[in-house]
Amino acid sequence: MKMTARKMAALVQEHLDQPSLDFHFDREKDTLRIEDKQLKKGLTLELPKVIAKWEESKEKALDEITYYIREALKAMNEPQALSEKEKSVFPVIRSTSFPEKSNEGVPLVFEEHTAETRIYFALDLGTTYRLIDQQILQREGWTIKRIKETASFNVRSLPTKWKEDQVAGNIFYFLNQNDGYDASRILNDSLLKSFEEKVTGTMAVAVPHQDVLIIADIRNETGYDILAQMTMSFFASGRVPITALSFLYENQELEPIFIMGKNKRS
Repeated sequence: MKMTARKMAALVQEHLDQPSLDFHFDREKDTLRIEDKQLKKGLTLELPKVIAKWEESKEKALDEITYYIREALKAMNEPQALSEKEKSVFPVIRSTSFPEKSNEGVPLVFEEHTAETRIYFALDLGTTYRLIDQQILQREGWTIKRIKETASFNVRSLPTKWKEDQVAGNIFYFLNQNDGYDASRILNDSLLKSFEEKVTGTMAVAVPHQDVLIIADIRNETGYDILAQMTMSFFASGRVPITALSFLYENQELEPIFIMGKNKRS
């Protein structure tokens, strides 16, 4: 039997099984709004993405999704002090289609990154994180400059352990720590420079979803096709997709690569 958005909404509600929550299914947008009745705060699930994960791993996917929902709602219940958790402020990469406001309508703190990506800022809470909005800044007396500098410093402190794969004469490096900030490491300039020094072909970078950073040493035309297919595959399977495009890295700048058919790029 085919899984529909309505059926998935019912499954999520059943798995959460919390009388303190309100659920609203939007059949036009295929979303499920989950709110804490007392706080009047919550989050919205895009059900087609949930269905895609469910089709891959069924109950495991549901357990993972409902776990993150519970943790996110718990974080909303707890006031967070930035000054007490300065080492827990990190940048997170998102697509340019990502909302600019929280579900409560408060503007989120972000800056432009590339034509495909933006940099948002998050307070790490251990098992989840909370995106920083203007209300938090005002309450804590922080400036946007301070948030950026703190997040930039902290992302450089993250571990950088890589897996390497060679395909058709090209080398691909994968960072997948699953700490929520794998894609954020694209902002570690010293890390990218270190790869630039050892790459012998053309250096390309990809952040298809939140939990992976790919760096490629493209040594022949086939490498572009492999990178495009690889990035699209990661993008389709990611819990928080970012972009299916890759980027050339030259002179400390990221330039999107458009690959149109076999071995054609612009």
